[in-house]
Amino acid sequence: MPQRPVIVVEDDPFTRLIEVVLDPRTAAERHAAFADFCAHDEPDFAGWCERVRGSVPELYPAEVRLVSSPEELRARLPGAVALVVESFQVGRAELAAADRLAVVQKYGLITRNIDAAACAARNMKILTLRRRANIACAEHAFALMLALAKKLHRIHGLISAEQLEAAGYSPRAFDRRHTASSNWARIGGLKMLYASTLGIIGLGEIGREVALRAAAFGMRVLYYQRNRLAPADEQHWHAHYVALDILLAQSDWVVVQLPAGPATCSLIDGTRLAQMKRGASLINVSRAEIVERTALIDALASGHLGGCALDPLYEEPGRSDDELLRFENVILTPHTAAQPRFNALNDIEELIVGLARALAP
Repeated sequence: MPQRPVIVVEDDPFTRLIEVVLDPRTAAERHAAFADFCAHDEPDFAGWCERVRGSVPELYPAEVRLVSSPEELRARLPGAVALVVESFQVGRAELAAADRLAVVQKYGLITRNIDAAACAARNMKILTLRRRANIACAEHAFALMLALAKKLHRIHGLISAEQLEAAGYSPRAFDRRHTASSNWARIGGLKMLYASTLGIIGLGEIGREVALRAAAFGMRVLYYQRNRLAPADEQHWHAHYVALDILLAQSDWVVVQLPAGPATCSLIDGTRLAQMKRGASLINVSRAEIVERTALIDALASGHLGGCALDPLYEEPGRSDDELLRFENVILTPHTAAQPRFNALNDIEELIVGLARALAP
């Protein structure tokens, strides 16, 4: 029997799908958990797995080694033909432990954690993946911005004078002998994204997808992160680097797009919320805890913050009596930004098929 190909994979709730699809030793409990995870969009998860396996006979069955630390990665590389990483560094030390490695796959597009020169010296291919889930998060961020700008969450379905009056508006027809009838509901405070300033905190995988769409809307894009991009990259993404306090002071819309962790928890606190332009809106489709909850509520209650949209929430499932729901300028969604589930499934299928092609003789 031919030897099973060995694939080392940085452990992540989504990259575990590689193990589920390719490694027949995967626990039945994990199979069942993913079937449940995908059921609302893919009720035949087992059938999906079989279809992907059938498209890569040279990779199935495989031995998939999930690793949860850089040390474990180096220890488990011997014998591996492929390596899949998201954030772990792949440099000379890692490659020195890899006696059969032919392909390094980045679970994303940004390859700054992979030493390209060291890979080239070993004739190893580097593959990337533009993740659909990241695109979906950027789309969701814009859906939230547009909903706040156009007050869609407030005025949806309010089409009669009676409904509008009950909601606190004063609808009244204009003199059509002289004017048009646009906004006969007389809803004030509507905004445009065009010509406004968008500040992105964290121009990583999702932040760049946000910047790409902001350019199409005609927005001015500012960004802040620990490491500034090269001038050519800034030009490509139409983004201008500024200090965080300047970004907060100048932006009409602030999108927080950072990973969770000790360094980012409560990064946006009361002091930084106070630095924001009065009336600006905060959009968070990364992790709720990056924005200090009490400070957020205070900024909304004072009227300093013009709006807020959040996905995911501070607690899941959320509470119907969540204090944030009392604000008319707040939109909360139940962790749906990266959806539909086929985004993740199609990402993993593309990754697996790409690995098979790259490993083909």
